[in-house]
Amino acid sequence: MLEVRRLRLLAEFARRGSIAATAAALGYTPSAVSQQLAALEREAHVPLLDRTARSAELTDAGRRLAARAEEILSLVETAEAELSAQADTPTGRVVVTAFPTAAVAFAPALAHSLGAHPGLTFVLRQTRPGDGIRQVQNGEVDIALIDDWTGKVPDQSPAVLEFFHLRRDPLVLVVPDGHRMSDPDRPVDLQQLREEPWMAAPPGEPSRQAVERLLDTVGGARPVPWEFEGLHTILSLVARGIGITAVPALALAAGDQGVAVRRIPECTLAREVYAVTRRASVRRPSVAVTLRAIYAAAREAQPAAPEA
Repeated sequence: MLEVRRLRLLAEFARRGSIAATAAALGYTPSAVSQQLAALEREAHVPLLDRTARSAELTDAGRRLAARAEEILSLVETAEAELSAQADTPTGRVVVTAFPTAAVAFAPALAHSLGAHPGLTFVLRQTRPGDGIRQVQNGEVDIALIDDWTGKVPDQSPAVLEFFHLRRDPLVLVVPDGHRMSDPDRPVDLQQLREEPWMAAPPGEPSRQAVERLLDTVGGARPVPWEFEGLHTILSLVARGIGITAVPALALAAGDQGVAVRRIPECTLAREVYAVTRRASVRRPSVAVTLRAIYAAAREAQPAAPEA
């Protein structure tokens, strides 16, 4: 009989490509992963890994079993969800991972809403861009809050995942109070801001790419003199008069003081915000109630209203 936990390890190994990466992803030691995969080979009565002194890779039988393992794990989760759905009261542990601005914006409403379910343990973690979908697919978390600047992520993701659209998050201009563009009666003119000290995330970050695309519409700007990890760090520096920036509006949901927020005329740059979970998990009462709370939190998280 094949052991389900070991099948999960094999599926993770197929995704990661190495024992060390599999161990890091699941919180095990490499030796523990190696031992469990060896035990799975004994259960299967065929070699699943081709091992060398420095690496290991799946055999043909290993690849076939890894593909079946994904199906088996999905069926197991579906069965668990169907049994759980018969209980009216949400109980157990739900782990949600979120990109930083969503974590900050949604946390207060989530804590208030889910506090009404004493049998539910709620865990909210921040994650790096691009990790949320993988963590949901791998079963590391139950729900991920992700942002999509391309409009293509749901269509390009595995069919075992379900996406729930939460909101559209437009790019807005943020300047210090007292800046000439902080006057709501003065039209925003990006041409006049090309030589300003712009601040943005490091190159490669989606929000940085959005700022660069914005400035390209007016012929570009001088190189960004200030680069900082974290939109909230950037906003705090804008409030101190060090520079200006453009960020997704949701980044201002915490109510940053000392800044003025302006809509950018004819700007269509925005990201879509989604909650993602495995389809088999949706029927679990604990996941269902958390998804409803996330949807409500997304509606309640109101950034500072930008001036036209």
